Amino acid sequence: MSIPNPVSIRQQLERTVGPAPWYWRTFPAFHSAKGQRFTWTHQGSEGPVGYVVSLAPEQQADLPRLALNTYCRPFLASPNCLGVWCPEGRNIRVAAFDPDQLTGFELAEIAGWFKQSSDRLYAKAAPVAEFELSLSLPPGMHKIDVPSQLATVDELILPTSYKTASNDDPAFALIVLYLRAGLAEVLPQKWFTAAQYQVGKQWISRAARDQDSGRIFGECYGVGTFLLEDDGCRIAEWVDKRS
Repeated sequence: MSIPNPVSIRQQLERTVGPAPWYWRTFPAFHSAKGQRFTWTHQGSEGPVGYVVSLAPEQQADLPRLALNTYCRPFLASPNCLGVWCPEGRNIRVAAFDPDQLTGFELAEIAGWFKQSSDRLYAKAAPVAEFELSLSLPPGMHKIDVPSQLATVDELILPTSYKTASNDDPAFALIVLYLRAGLAEVLPQKWFTAAQYQVGKQWISRAARDQDSGRIFGECYGVGTFLLEDDGCRIAEWVDKRS
């Protein structure tokens, strides 16, 4: 494999999806199976729908089809499906929606709803498929059952908090979902511990695999852009780092 190129990694990072609402501009616009173009809108940080990011057809921007609360991340699952993953308690929820099956709603319908609910998604229609993944999975590879609507995706890298027993244990992990293969690989980030970082103020916001070298890179919010060793658990180098 080729040597990682810092310029290329910076460019790839710009396209890597991060969590709602802070990274909503990285969310993918797309066309549904019926040819409708769907786009995302951030509803601002104030008021009853503050921090909500909504999805709507470009021609009906005032009638959202889907609303995402904090820490949700969408991804393109197939020509007919939009995937979304988000933390829910000590699990990660991965859901697929058919945008053409979603019906519009007024934003007033969800005013304050997320503040009273533990749900992170809102839609009039149920997902066409979904599954959950426990955050208690130990390091290593695990077999998972993936619905066919999501099994078109080769790889999805999920940064998540990780249960620790001491300040020297990894406080974050990357869960690599090989959805087509029905596998999940848990990679504790051995460099990211409470002894070394301000967990909460600093956190791994997004990660992806370098197209050239095959190594995983990502962004640690408040710290910089990192490149991991081949094992996916240790820092190889900082591509960019705040002083």
